[in-house]
Amino acid sequence: MILKILLISNPFFESYINSDLLGKLIFIGLIALSVLSWIIILYKTRQTFLTKRNSFRFKEKFERQKGNLLNFEDAAIPSSPFREIYQSLKKVSLDLLGKNHHFLKHQHGQSETSFLSESDIDFVEVNLLTTVTKESKTLERNLFILATIITLAPFLGLLGTVWGILTTFSELQAQGGPAHQTVLNGLSLALATTVLGLIDAIPALIGYNYLKNALKDFETDMISFSRDLLATLELRYRKVDLS
Repeated sequence: MILKILLISNPFFESYINSDLLGKLIFIGLIALSVLSWIIILYKTRQTFLTKRNSFRFKEKFERQKGNLLNFEDAAIPSSPFREIYQSLKKVSLDLLGKNHHFLKHQHGQSETSFLSESDIDFVEVNLLTTVTKESKTLERNLFILATIITLAPFLGLLGTVWGILTTFSELQAQGGPAHQTVLNGLSLALATTVLGLIDAIPALIGYNYLKNALKDFETDMISFSRDLLATLELRYRKVDLS
């Protein structure tokens, strides 16, 4: 009963009830955009928080075993971009070291300690940057929906505004004189859809800017972590030319 009273006294609900088919479709579209916007904002905010938390936990555990660069065990650590970056460095580095070891053994006929050349280090760096780019794209997935809502919602609200005014004048012309209820219904549709369009666009804009800035900062953290890994790898495995 209370819910019914609240709905009846709600100006948006009254505007929806008194609008025509197109007006109702515009209302439904704006409400759907609002729901979708909040789903994306809440999901991406939670995803960003968990990603940062898991990444920094990985970094803390890694820092305690930094001297054991290519033998660090991370099976029990939750998946994160930092873990993917480390796994990328580990895989490529071990492949290169194995290749160099095989080459040295073939050349000298005995087992020798293998190192990484300058070109090997450059190759690892390119691979790390590729991994950072891939992880950034994964984190930014679906953000385009918010950008679309920011643009689409006000235009959909504007469509409702124009349609409400148009139906008002159309009804007045058909009736050949003023009709207060007709005028009120048309103006109610026009104003309600304008407000709903802004209600959709404003949170989407705030959420989009927040998430973009947060992910941009985290991308800087990923680049910093990859450079730290590369510096450690270079100190440990780069071949020094003493000639």
